[in-house]
Amino acid sequence: MEWTGAFYADKPTVEVTTWIAAAPTQVWTLVSDIELMPRISSELQSVQWLDGGSGPALGARFVGRSKHDALGEWATTSHIVEYEPPRRLAWAVEDPQHPTALWRFTLESHNGGTLLREWMQMGPARSGLSFAIDRMPDKEQKIVFVRMREFEANMAFTLEEIKKLAESPQAADEADA
Repeated sequence: MEWTGAFYADKPTVEVTTWIAAAPTQVWTLVSDIELMPRISSELQSVQWLDGGSGPALGARFVGRSKHDALGEWATTSHIVEYEPPRRLAWAVEDPQHPTALWRFTLESHNGGTLLREWMQMGPARSGLSFAIDRMPDKEQKIVFVRMREFEANMAFTLEEIKKLAESPQAADEADA
């Protein structure tokens, strides 16, 4: 990620893309399993569906618990705001109308496999990062940039892990079954 000079209010975004040698339906099984995500994320520690839910659906909610060396530990409630199997899954963190962040996976059939994208937008509502900005307003652009680079690196790792799982011999066997 190159320097953007973005402020938090600019709602900066980052996107990471990978191609996976597996069908979108096979990749969707992994992407839509939010309980898998803590196992392949350095920050997300656990997730739990709310309201008796057991999987993604439009309007479904889940709590995610995260940990970061500099930011501490926190929990947020996310709301599924886009759900189009096997093409798109998105959630808004906290208030779906005014989220602290938006996250989205998109899957597209491409060259006999799947083009998988993970995208996120910071803001517009205040988040834990806002407290760091409040303490050092003259460093806001640097704080935002560093956090966006962390998101980019974590997202690249997540997509690489999804790719490994989807392309594993076990995944191919399960798809054939």
